[in-house]
Amino acid sequence: MGLNRFSPLAFMAVLALAGCYDAPPEQARPLPEDIRFDPAGPRPAPEVAARNFMSVVARMEPIVEDECRARTRGIVCDFNIVVDDRAGQPPNAYQTLDRTGRPIIAFTVPLIAEARNQDELAFILGHEAAHHIEKHIPRQSQQAMAGALLGGVLAAASGADASAIRSAQDVGATIGARRYSKDFELEADELGTVIAYRAGYDPLRGAAFFDRIPDPGNRFLGTHPPNADRIATVRRTLASLR
Repeated sequence: MGLNRFSPLAFMAVLALAGCYDAPPEQARPLPEDIRFDPAGPRPAPEVAARNFMSVVARMEPIVEDECRARTRGIVCDFNIVVDDRAGQPPNAYQTLDRTGRPIIAFTVPLIAEARNQDELAFILGHEAAHHIEKHIPRQSQQAMAGALLGGVLAAASGADASAIRSAQDVGATIGARRYSKDFELEADELGTVIAYRAGYDPLRGAAFFDRIPDPGNRFLGTHPPNADRIATVRRTLASLR
């Protein structure tokens, strides 16, 4: 696994942007009274943010890859963790694949700057790794294909022309891809909790960042579940591990 390898340019970007990044206005809803987090505290100094990230990657790497090998067959478990230092990126982390099928986990510089502690970075890393381990990308692609096929068939059966059939296929693909996206996020939260815990981090403290971001609610065809559902998943999973 590589860290893109926290190149000097990326390292300097973390130090620079961590100091000047301003978080967007927050509209997080109050958490249920039975949820208690340790105070997250202020954003760390830039050099601390950079060290936190590098420390978490070094500690999480073997755990992530061991979990991948233990739970899967036939997929690449050599993760490549990179810093997305493109200008103008929001706080974000994402998982994708390179041309050879190698899993990539990318953290934007503003997210590294925004994370309050190592537990948050570890939980996010575990969550993104879980997307690959649970094969969410190919599963979502299959659902998109099925949705496109169904939409096209229904449009053709109604006598639609070629243009309308293509539009129906596009709509069907979108619906198919999003149909289980919330379930995928909760699956990744569950396995991400396990991975972070086994690496020695506190997943519940790590999930405290949900308290600082807008709640997506329970929108129809939304891609992310309500924050309360995600926190409940972390709590339930952590309770089963202790």
